[in-house]
Amino acid sequence: MKDTAPKLSSDQIVWRNKILNSSNPDFFGYGHKISDIERIIKGVHMKYQCSFEDALNVSQNLMSSNIQEEKFAGFFFLNRFKKHFNHTTIELLEHLLSENCDTWAFCDSLCIRVIGPFLGKKNNQQLAEKTINNWSKSDNLWVKRGSTVILLKTIMMKKEFNKDYVFELAEKMLVYNDDYILKGIGWLLKTCSKYDPDAIFNYLMKNKSRLPRLVLRYASEKLSKEIREQILKK
Repeated sequence: MKDTAPKLSSDQIVWRNKILNSSNPDFFGYGHKISDIERIIKGVHMKYQCSFEDALNVSQNLMSSNIQEEKFAGFFFLNRFKKHFNHTTIELLEHLLSENCDTWAFCDSLCIRVIGPFLGKKNNQQLAEKTINNWSKSDNLWVKRGSTVILLKTIMMKKEFNKDYVFELAEKMLVYNDDYILKGIGWLLKTCSKYDPDAIFNYLMKNKSRLPRLVLRYASEKLSKEIREQILKK
């Protein structure tokens, strides 16, 4: 990946690092787009034969890297073997997320591109609920955020949601006063607003006096301008 890396200016690097806000002091990135990483991994997968066990080992090694592109390559490579996924794969990915995640981008991409699509399958509903519930109680920031990202991905796949379940998760997560968690809640509610805007409007209006401003801003982004102004009005 180093040989094909785009040339970033110093300003671009500073901006990238500020946006990602990595918690890893040894963080490094070449500047590849996610689509570039996926294309490279697709080529590697087509060129070499690999068992699922070998893929697990390769993916774990890559995801433990300090280089962002190698981390992403790890779970994109594993996703090429998604027909072998089961509950133990999800448990492994939870461990890898907990141990190796250092940016919101890694957390969200793993949940949106790999874990969410698997758990969103019709026959995986029980496993999805179990995973979301367990992850929401995790002591790890990124695993906890991952619970909301997985849920919103499954909602995007179904194009509908259980209001009681979504609001119960949101309420559970609100006690954690962290911007990444609050943004995750807002993103979840914003996603739901595409499929039932009235339900989200009613929830936000009913609870606006106690909901953090960050949640209100994110959750109302897809609502009409007039309704959003009503929600954000102090």
